[in-house]
Amino acid sequence: MNAPAPVAVTDDRAAHRFEARLGGELAGVAAYLRAEGLLALVHTDVDPVYEGNGVGSALTRHALDTARAEGLRVLAVCPFVAGWMERHPEYRDLAYENRSRVTD
Repeated sequence: MNAPAPVAVTDDRAAHRFEARLGGELAGVAAYLRAEGLLALVHTDVDPVYEGNGVGSALTRHALDTARAEGLRVLAVCPFVAGWMERHPEYRDLAYENRSRVTD
């Protein structure tokens, strides 16, 4: 039995997205917005041909590792990313929390 090909993820900053490739083919993307101290992950899309190959997880892990390395908090707008972070507590410390309070 052959091991599945590794998912290669790169950051295309000009396009504001992380790109995942399998065998050189674009398999999925995770779109983001960057702001001062923040990485907002807004949408993850995996080509149906590559679903079930860990593409979404590879995109998310790479994005979160990038955020950690750059000292950024993560705003998980994308439901896939939010769910992934819930299932991986080692990344929960990156979650952006709005600390502002409304007062009377």
